[in-house]
Amino acid sequence: MKRLSKVVLVLLLLSITTRAQSLDDQVKTLVTSFKGKVNLFARNLDTGETYALNPDERVRTASTIKIAVMIEAFARVAEGKAKWSDEVVLTKEKKVSGSGILGELSPGLKLTLRDAVNLMMILSDNTATNLVLDVLTTDAVNARMESLGFKQIKIMRKVGSGGESTAGKDPENKKFGLGFATPREMVLVMEKLERGEIINPAVSKEMIDLMKREQGRNAIGRSLWNVPMASKYGALDRLRSAVGILYTRQGRIAMAISCDDMPETMWSVDNPAYLLISRLSEVLAGGLGKK
Repeated sequence: MKRLSKVVLVLLLLSITTRAQSLDDQVKTLVTSFKGKVNLFARNLDTGETYALNPDERVRTASTIKIAVMIEAFARVAEGKAKWSDEVVLTKEKKVSGSGILGELSPGLKLTLRDAVNLMMILSDNTATNLVLDVLTTDAVNARMESLGFKQIKIMRKVGSGGESTAGKDPENKKFGLGFATPREMVLVMEKLERGEIINPAVSKEMIDLMKREQGRNAIGRSLWNVPMASKYGALDRLRSAVGILYTRQGRIAMAISCDDMPETMWSVDNPAYLLISRLSEVLAGGLGKK
């Protein structure tokens, strides 16, 4: 009986090893064929199983840094230092290019702080992001991340220009543009939100629910339309970045994937990096899922 137990244990260990190698082979085959640099980290929040590829290297965030801005906004309201009903006003000078809808609307439009945060997260509205940052400040966002233990997630400035943070004034950080993060810490943020450990359980759930309403599914979960997801993606010249949780039947799979240094700028939903992130999310969800 003891011998049989040992055999079962050996077979189980071999199965786990083979499965890990299979996932690694699949990921590296995909990454090798991509013309650019890939960093990623993923974790099954139910089993703790992980996969990593250069997960601790700082990468450009593009709009995924808006997750940090969202957290500071929710924290400020929870602390009574701001109200969701507080007013922000759209002006011609505050409009910036890129994603979103506010750039197409008339100056003088009044929104609540909550409206601006919703637009920032659901439509990745750049102008709305800056309106929120006018209230919060970039340094406050970074201080909040530090207080939560995320030392490798920082916003450099407002979208476009202005509002430069202390970190953004460091010449070494200019190359990151809007912000920097590591894939590992971005996944840890999502894990803490999912577990109700940021601010409090109710507020964490509210933020996750907001991220579940992001419009546009070009990267993580692109082909998995029947799988619920909480996400934030980002795009900037030769960079595509995505952070999210896939709520699969095999477990909650959190992941952060950065694809940078592509040979050309391509503003299309069929950008090679979007397609790679989509395929990687399938492989990670399958490889890290409970069997």
